[in-house]
Amino acid sequence: MRVLELLSQTYPNASVVSTEIINLQAIMNLPKGTEHFMADIHGEYEAFLHIMKNGSGRIKRKVTELFGFSLGESQIRELCTLIYYPEQKLEIAKASGVDMDEFYRTNLYRLIMVMQVISSKYTRSRVRKALPKEFAYIIEELLHESRSDDKQAYLNGIMESIMDTDQSDAFITAMCNVIQQLSVEQLHILGDIFDRGPGAHIIMDKLCETPNFDIQWGNHDALWMGAAAGNDCCIANVLRLSLRYGNMATLEDGYGINLVPLATFAMETYENDPCYLFGPHLEEDDPTHDHKTQRIIAQMHKAISVIQFKLEGQMIDKHPEWGLEHRKVLEHIDKEHGLCVIEGKEYHMRDTFLPTVDETRPNELTPEEDDLVRRLNHSFRVSDKLQRHIKCLLSHGCMYGIYNSNLLFHASIPLNADGTLKEVSLLNGKYKGKELLHRTGMLMRSAFNSDTPTAERHWARDYFWYLWCGPDSPLFDKDKMTTFERYFILEKETHDEKKGNYYLLRNDAKVCDRILDAFGVEGVHRHIINGHVPVHASRGENPIKADGKLMVIDGGFAKAYHDTTGIAGYTLVYHSRGFELIQHEPFTSTQEAIRKGTDIASSTQIVEMAGKRLRVRDTDKGKLLQGQIDELKELLHAYRHGILKESAKK
Repeated sequence: MRVLELLSQTYPNASVVSTEIINLQAIMNLPKGTEHFMADIHGEYEAFLHIMKNGSGRIKRKVTELFGFSLGESQIRELCTLIYYPEQKLEIAKASGVDMDEFYRTNLYRLIMVMQVISSKYTRSRVRKALPKEFAYIIEELLHESRSDDKQAYLNGIMESIMDTDQSDAFITAMCNVIQQLSVEQLHILGDIFDRGPGAHIIMDKLCETPNFDIQWGNHDALWMGAAAGNDCCIANVLRLSLRYGNMATLEDGYGINLVPLATFAMETYENDPCYLFGPHLEEDDPTHDHKTQRIIAQMHKAISVIQFKLEGQMIDKHPEWGLEHRKVLEHIDKEHGLCVIEGKEYHMRDTFLPTVDETRPNELTPEEDDLVRRLNHSFRVSDKLQRHIKCLLSHGCMYGIYNSNLLFHASIPLNADGTLKEVSLLNGKYKGKELLHRTGMLMRSAFNSDTPTAERHWARDYFWYLWCGPDSPLFDKDKMTTFERYFILEKETHDEKKGNYYLLRNDAKVCDRILDAFGVEGVHRHIINGHVPVHASRGENPIKADGKLMVIDGGFAKAYHDTTGIAGYTLVYHSRGFELIQHEPFTSTQEAIRKGTDIASSTQIVEMAGKRLRVRDTDKGKLLQGQIDELKELLHAYRHGILKESAKK
């Protein structure tokens, strides 16, 4: 009765209830909305934004289906580029000297046709919400009126009025933005927005204004979350990775992190050190880093790396329960003889110039380093934009998600050697599978909640570093992170990081079924979708594993991976007819895409097609709507039998 009384406030009489039931049942029969999956974007904002604009090629496919017999390839390309980049293409058209009245007239009609197709799987109400207020009425008229002789003059009049009032540019731009928005109903990000590429902050700006997106946090996201929470180990790792790839744009331009103290300290401390092991990883034709800049970056890179190893040694001492004693690497260095003992074996070091490392107290910061760390910590914690972006990650994300019989997570589920779920210690308990990821996510949130007890909040803040590199972390799941060895030890045998059992067993359909069962994922066609480990397409590796139950969609968005993966990323599209995996070639640049109309070259692999077209009733949304329909039918029954009194229409 309490539920019915609450519902009656919104639906005050039987007539209103009946109308809503009819409306919801009609929605249930619409085609399933398109879901778009992306993973491991790693700061490559230009490619990300372009794929967002073209819906992983979905818009071009619709335009080609619509105009394939009436327009040439170049005309289709120009129309698609107008949809992706309306403001820029309009400026180019004006500068080219074309007849703008004809340009406006032609493209207005074409855009209306594209929007009619793109919006056909939505209700009018859903489309109306996507329309800009200033043009909503006009666009609705153009979308839903027929092209009969009686109406054609009316529609032509609307078009001419748009042009006569100099609203063509604004109207076309608005329509293109709506087409982009409606081409995908839900965006799923499977982790790792940050690091390597130059524009993680730009990606986050876009996501924060995207109406329907969710994120399953990745290890690089957790690293930045830890840095924003004030974890010094995470801060040092964030800085080291940024310097390693010569990428200071996100730190300085995006978040206003002051790197001057680090640069000053590094140039003084390593003034006479070539720092040849710490030069930034840059593209061969990189024009933005001259020799002097690269030299400073190398000094900063080495300085923060040494500080990182010291801070990590202190963190290991603080948390013996994590079992990472063997990773206090600075304690095993013999600078005089140029040796380092790793797992009981001596190795020669490539670099022994470590002026701030005291062999009697190797993990102790010098006064200068301590002051620098405090300054950097303050800079991360007071960055308004960084804190706002982390808040967005927290409000839209978690460690896993279940959507329409698909289990989404970034990296792994800790497993035993026999494929059973592994129990992992976490604060005051042991957890596995779904409970482990849930508890981990709640712990990560608690680091930012003021009502969390102080001791627990500090433990949670520290745990972000374990999530980054701990053996039982579901975001890492390897025996160790060999950062120190890769910098200082020549022998590559020391660089190996043994993967956890999940990576060894994930091609086994029975193991995947066990994980899906543990998370309560139901459905005849259910899947695990994740990223984290790049798929080496150039070596013939297949992203579809375990007889189709697992899809790995990290194909190497980051330019640093292009040589090893052979491609520039995967995206996955799940529409009303099934799954399509899109394999992308490297994106040249936004400027070239606008100027030449070039798109990301992509190839499509049909992963799984439905026997019949999926409707809203077949989705999670359909289950929710059916629940609402059932409740409304109860309310209708209550009105008709006098259990509740009706009121006048509002």
